Amino acid sequence: MLILFGWRVFCRSVGQGTFHCRNCGGDRQYRLRAGRKWLTLFFIPVIPLARVGEHVQCQTCRTRYVTDVLRQPTTAQLQAALPAGMRAAATAMLLSGDAGSAAARQRAITMIIGSGAEGYDETALDQDLEQPSESLRAALHRVGTQLTIQAREWYLADVIGIGMADGALTDSERSAAQAIGLDLGMTQAQVVGVVAMTEQSAGRD
Repeated sequence: MLILFGWRVFCRSVGQGTFHCRNCGGDRQYRLRAGRKWLTLFFIPVIPLARVGEHVQCQTCRTRYVTDVLRQPTTAQLQAALPAGMRAAATAMLLSGDAGSAAARQRAITMIIGSGAEGYDETALDQDLEQPSESLRAALHRVGTQLTIQAREWYLADVIGIGMADGALTDSERSAAQAIGLDLGMTQAQVVGVVAMTEQSAGRD
């Protein structure tokens, strides 16, 4: 009697969720799959052997990715983080200067609406100005982890523009810009550079 031995990798699902699929170009459902070698007898798995790692598989296009892909934000997460982070940054900048300045408040509202917070108004701004600083820093950290280095610089430049809406930056507004940049994940040198470029640009206008 001929006995057929061999080995084969079998995978099973150990998790699922939503991720950004680069192949599809959007948010898709995924399954987290774990593989393991099995000794087979007549092509039937009988003895488990070594584990061969995990991978992420898109449920739409079936493309497989290494698990690091799950560290990338989904489109939905980024859309939620951008306005939340801008609200936090604008609030911090206003509190460091004249929070009652009509020009600075209007610039803040414009920036926040532009980041995706439709319907944001004076009432919402007043409510944000009463939020504890800990929640503001958490929102800035979340958006910072989801932006590229260049995007963080653009983001900070918009925030600095709020402080400059009613005149040159004060020392306290510079300190606020420094803190905001650090919470976004920037270095001190990067923040100084963005502040200088924003001021130079404003001087040419």
